Amino acid sequence: MTNAIKFTKMHGAGNDYIYVDTTRYPIADPEKKAIAWSRFHTGIGSDGLILIGTSDKADFSMRIFNADGSEAMMCGNGSRCVGKYVYEYGLTDKTEITLDTLSGIKILKLHINGKTVSAVTVDMGSPLETGEVCFGKEYPFRSTQVSMGNPHLVTFVEDISQIDLPKIGPELEKYHLFPDRTNVEFAQVIGKDTIRMRVWERGSGITQACGTGACATAVAACINGLAGRKSDIIMDGGTVTIEWEEASGHILMTGPATKVFDGEIEADNGQPK
Repeated sequence: MTNAIKFTKMHGAGNDYIYVDTTRYPIADPEKKAIAWSRFHTGIGSDGLILIGTSDKADFSMRIFNADGSEAMMCGNGSRCVGKYVYEYGLTDKTEITLDTLSGIKILKLHINGKTVSAVTVDMGSPLETGEVCFGKEYPFRSTQVSMGNPHLVTFVEDISQIDLPKIGPELEKYHLFPDRTNVEFAQVIGKDTIRMRVWERGSGITQACGTGACATAVAACINGLAGRKSDIIMDGGTVTIEWEEASGHILMTGPATKVFDGEIEADNGQPK
């Protein structure tokens, strides 16, 4: 007899994950669960699995497993959804929450409308490092590396619609300069402090949005003189606002968090061999 696990499907600007409260439903081998449950035809279908748990350093903890089973250090869209989850499911009545992640403790400020969390502002901390990458003849463009606790490669182009992301995304993700692989963003400035961005996420492929990728794109735009310290990043699944505070050096990301549905799945459902 197998045990049923209750989950909630949520998305932040289209970046969708399966959320499980591990204080109620401990998850064994989450890497395998992420692979099986993320499949669209035989599983739940998602960009990955996010586990909400306890922490001795913060109000809650978050672990993120991509659709390929690899563990991510941080997910900006996922963290907003965690804020919505813990408030709306009565795990806390705080409107400012600390969240323990592999890239450090993040602070979530919940925007409440009645009893619903309509948006969340996440203090993403400071970009850890930046740098320029020139590929030479192989890829005739310059890119900016930005670490948001996870690695990003941001490239600004004149026309983002001309980028063959399904082809070039995996090539750059696994390029030899990035031994741990990298997230890949292509971006186009379409107005004052307004940027259109598409993303190939390390371990998940093309996704509708990437919170840390939006932060990295905003930082790269500011560094390269293409935008100011506050910009709107428009992704396939929605828009987030990124502010790079001059005084603190921290990046604040504000965006939506949306519940799709609650569900239940057998613990061994779709377990890959």
